[in-house]
Amino acid sequence: MRIAAQPPKLDGMDKVLTLTPSAAKRVAWIADKQSRPAILRLSVEGGGCSGFQYKFDLAEAAESEDQVSETDGVKLVVDPVSLDLVDGSTVDFVESLGGAAFRVENPNAAAGCGCGSSFGI
Repeated sequence: MRIAAQPPKLDGMDKVLTLTPSAAKRVAWIADKQSRPAILRLSVEGGGCSGFQYKFDLAEAAESEDQVSETDGVKLVVDPVSLDLVDGSTVDFVESLGGAAFRVENPNAAAGCGCGSSFGI
């Protein structure tokens, strides 16, 4: 069972993203190992087997136009262009026998692929 903390709507924007406690814990661990701030940047790029693909990076800081969500002291930041494609999404970290990865549950995705990192609108 997954429990997602619901972040408040920030900066007067009506778009909401959720970072689960599991994902926040993993980002904090990675950031600590790399001596970087616990800020996960989610962006969307063209490509992948379904048309778009998710990209994750650690960021040094949020940009002025980013949407920012925070869970357990860890920030999830998304640029305005990517936000249109991932509005309402939840970012989780899952571990299974097949491996461990960040996963995006995107209500805007009409199609996806088996790897979970590519989607179509």
